[in-house]
Amino acid sequence: MLKLSKLADYATVLMTAVAREPGRTHTGQELAERTRIPSPTVAKLLKVLTKDGLLESLRGAHGGYRLGRAAERISIADIIKALEGPIAVTTCSAHGPEPCSIETDCATRANWRLINTAIREALEAVTLAQMAQGAATPPPRLSPREFPLVRA
Repeated sequence: MLKLSKLADYATVLMTAVAREPGRTHTGQELAERTRIPSPTVAKLLKVLTKDGLLESLRGAHGGYRLGRAAERISIADIIKALEGPIAVTTCSAHGPEPCSIETDCATRANWRLINTAIREALEAVTLAQMAQGAATPPPRLSPREFPLVRA
């Protein structure tokens, strides 16, 4: 099963809560109460999301957090990358420095990269603004001719 980490899921919930009221500054405690995510987890996520520039931290009596850029310019892929690093279904699809021990004889590598690209592009296509609106419009389905598998 492909599954996002709980932290990436919670980060998306937090970012969506902030995006629903983009003109306001939100405190960590308020976000914890509204989302029902434990306060220590919210604090940890706010720190990571701020470090990655997705949120902006404001100090002072009226301090808190607000979006680092417009919700239309933040994708779900951005949020996942902030928490988990590059989106990769398999080690070889990450284009990382670690070579796979069967890489030279692997017949599935090209297709995994194609699948990884499709997943990454789907996550990049959904914005935080869309998440904040609620109901989703399903993406158009690709026909097999539009999404051919590479033969190794």
